[in-house]
Amino acid sequence: MWEGMIGGMMTGITTTLIPINIAMVLMGCFAGSFIGMLPGLGPITAVALMIPVTYGLDPTTGMVLLSGVYYGAIFGGSTSSILINAPGEAATVATALDGYPLARQGYPGKALAIAAYSSFSGGTIAVVLLMFFAPMLAKVATSFQSVDYFALMILGLTAVSAFAGKGGVLKALLMVILGLMLSTVGTDQTSGIQRFTFGSLELLDGIEFLLLAMATFALTEALSIVLKRDASSDSLKPKMIGFKSLKVTKKEFKFITPTILRSSILGFFVGVLPGAGATLGSFMCYGMERNLASKEEQKKFGKGSLRGLAAPETGNNAASSGSFVPLLTLGIPGSGTTAVMLGALIAYGIEPGPRMFVERPDVFWGVIMSMYLGNVFLLFLNLPMIPYFARLLAIPRKIMVPVILFFSLMGVYLVTFNDFDIQMMVFFCIAAMALRLMNFPMAPLLLGFILGGLMEDNLRRGLMIYDDSISFMWERPTTLGINLITIFILSLPLTRSLLGSFRKKKRPQST
Repeated sequence: MWEGMIGGMMTGITTTLIPINIAMVLMGCFAGSFIGMLPGLGPITAVALMIPVTYGLDPTTGMVLLSGVYYGAIFGGSTSSILINAPGEAATVATALDGYPLARQGYPGKALAIAAYSSFSGGTIAVVLLMFFAPMLAKVATSFQSVDYFALMILGLTAVSAFAGKGGVLKALLMVILGLMLSTVGTDQTSGIQRFTFGSLELLDGIEFLLLAMATFALTEALSIVLKRDASSDSLKPKMIGFKSLKVTKKEFKFITPTILRSSILGFFVGVLPGAGATLGSFMCYGMERNLASKEEQKKFGKGSLRGLAAPETGNNAASSGSFVPLLTLGIPGSGTTAVMLGALIAYGIEPGPRMFVERPDVFWGVIMSMYLGNVFLLFLNLPMIPYFARLLAIPRKIMVPVILFFSLMGVYLVTFNDFDIQMMVFFCIAAMALRLMNFPMAPLLLGFILGGLMEDNLRRGLMIYDDSISFMWERPTTLGINLITIFILSLPLTRSLLGSFRKKKRPQST
């Protein structure tokens, strides 16, 4: 086993260090970062745009380019989330929760730098895990059934507690339910029945994630700036956002290092599971960190916490690398982006699967080893540009608000080319603004919307296998284990509250 792995690594290194492949890694990282920074253009769009470029290339060179575009888009997607609160990709929603408040506090350079370091660390650690455990983890991925995925989605929803302030768990749960309800709008893929479309042809395909994300985050943020007459964007001077603003102290590095390590491992293993992807990885890492944080640190989450920023950024990049496990070893796309890459592999005449180790080791190991080089390129490409990106927050409020509105509206229109979606986006923005004024968190709404379709599909398959019985929730050991973890996480806040009350009662007696 080890001899084959070492031989494969050497094949990957020699393949990656060919000048044309180095150039393609650099090109892919640059193109992916740039496209990922634009609201509305996520990694799926980035990879799809680059596929025509790969037609005349060698299979290894082409896949190295597409891989660079993929993790480059994930790496760069945090920029718009942090600077203008516009998460154009589901995987960067959790990044905006603490990244944007930190930037608004006058630390945009630090926020982007921490995101860059976290992304680099998560991607690099995940590549190491991918290299050593890919064949082994492929067996784990195949052992997962629909009922296990349904339990995993419920576990993912437990991250809702991370977005709820004190006494706000009920509000967060209500927003999750609203998100699940919105995910059912459109045509049922199994039966073909129209659901909640009210006779509208525009709703047959459901509601676009980008539309909902821009309406609930970017547009409401622009309106909040206007309503609050917030002049904080005018207070940032160019000297505050120079290269010195990138400095992250040793104390801060020491503070976020355990978060990065934990999120890298969790994000990678979530990414290995087909269909889970970077989105679930980022939300679960964020929820894990908030649950592990002390009471004082928990209060900072959602207000510019360094751990709250590092966790999802590490998690989504680690999960992106992890998604290559089912793609390369089983031929199963772990996300929408890897599905596009699967199409590119098939177009090259390469059949991904267990035989790929033997038949095309140059492609398999070339893609894996190029990720090391790609992560280094991404770090050195993005860090020098951070002061220039951060200058966005020095733009006066009267210019900044129209810029946010323009990017949000155009981002949605360029994806759907539908006037109805713009009207619906305004409607959701007004509704989200009203909910926001009543202190309802928006992140649980998106979490429920993202996981709703996956939960429904896997629940339906599970019920078909078990003859409409819910016994699948405890009959399979894997499903039971996931459900026990879910129960444990949900009971943590109550346990902490009871322990706190017990200690308060005990203190007067001891005195």
